[in-house]
Amino acid sequence: MNQLQLFLPCAAGVEGFLADEVHRLTGLAGDDLLVGRGGVVLRASWRDALLLNLHSRLAQRVLVQLSHTPYRGENDLYEAASAVAWEIWFGPRQSFKVEVTAQHSPLKSLNFAALKIKDAVADRFRHKAGVRPDVDTARPDVRLYAHLTSDMATLYIDTSGEPLFKRGWREDKGEAPLKETLAAAMIAASGWDATVPLYDPCCGSGTIAIEAAQVACRIAPGQLRRFGFEKLLAFQAHVWTALREEARSQQRAPGAPVFGSDVAFRMVDFAQRNAARAGVEHAVQLRGGDALQRMPPTAEPGVMLVNPPYGERIETAGVAGRSQGGRERAQVADEGADFFSQLAAHWKRHYPGWTAWVLTPDFKLPTRMRLKESRRVPMWNGPIECRLFRFDMIKGSARSGDAAPGA
Repeated sequence: MNQLQLFLPCAAGVEGFLADEVHRLTGLAGDDLLVGRGGVVLRASWRDALLLNLHSRLAQRVLVQLSHTPYRGENDLYEAASAVAWEIWFGPRQSFKVEVTAQHSPLKSLNFAALKIKDAVADRFRHKAGVRPDVDTARPDVRLYAHLTSDMATLYIDTSGEPLFKRGWREDKGEAPLKETLAAAMIAASGWDATVPLYDPCCGSGTIAIEAAQVACRIAPGQLRRFGFEKLLAFQAHVWTALREEARSQQRAPGAPVFGSDVAFRMVDFAQRNAARAGVEHAVQLRGGDALQRMPPTAEPGVMLVNPPYGERIETAGVAGRSQGGRERAQVADEGADFFSQLAAHWKRHYPGWTAWVLTPDFKLPTRMRLKESRRVPMWNGPIECRLFRFDMIKGSARSGDAAPGA
């Protein structure tokens, strides 16, 4: 267990930031840490797998690779799965589930591919122990993954259980909430290191602000939840207890203040409850307020991180237009242009010295905001291709016609 090959999948565009995070957490580098498409590959120990589950903010899962073989059809998948020593990972009285993903696979049915792998695993246990483990597609004890390319099949066993964006604190949420892993990726891309204030003026249920507050307090993102590795045979409770205690010992008072606001007071209530569950109610200040009217929360300039509304989530703070529910509808189209241009004018007038990072699928957002971005970072929000734009609010850049509504 001291020389495993791990694969940590992540959102597209986040691979480099995840590699930096893994290096910081484990010290791995060079051939032991490689950036791939959609994740990073590393040679590491079983303890590293536990450590990464506990501390990684960017990975979606921590998978152990157990097989990597060529294939042409479903029977090849059966043979590959039959050759894996599953019995050293879990027992025949534990339930399991097989999930298959593919890229340019010649197979016509991924469901049939999963069935062949499932049969191979069950048959191996029957031959070894005389008992076939049960399949449970809802709440399995063990999750197995297969990834198929045009000619190669890779088999993994999962150590995470529920995906790692499920930190255990977000019980209250709004429509189409931002995943915690993507909020953490925005923080990583911005370079924010908890030495200057951070503010999200459209905070919704508080995901970005709470992630940032945990970073500022050095709270491990996995501190509140359970993991799949706790049901694997390799699990040693004393090793895991020591890792968690070490993580708790590293917690500290926040290095910089974190702020969030939202026009919907219901969402602010959600964010406050989430912050309390996340252990950062003392480290984040959450308020109600219109994004087009809120003044800077601190005299010291800092970083704004914003995931403005789009697609499934088109309601946001602002007075550019009201919906029946009392929240403004800002479309990624001409309908939202007024909101974004007014937001930019408000920032230029009242936020000199601040740096604003905005995640959006609208590649023309800088034009709509009449701002010139200083950086754009490709990043995917699930299936939606986005850009994280950086705008530097230069002191004295406000024009006479840029007065904010209500100013």
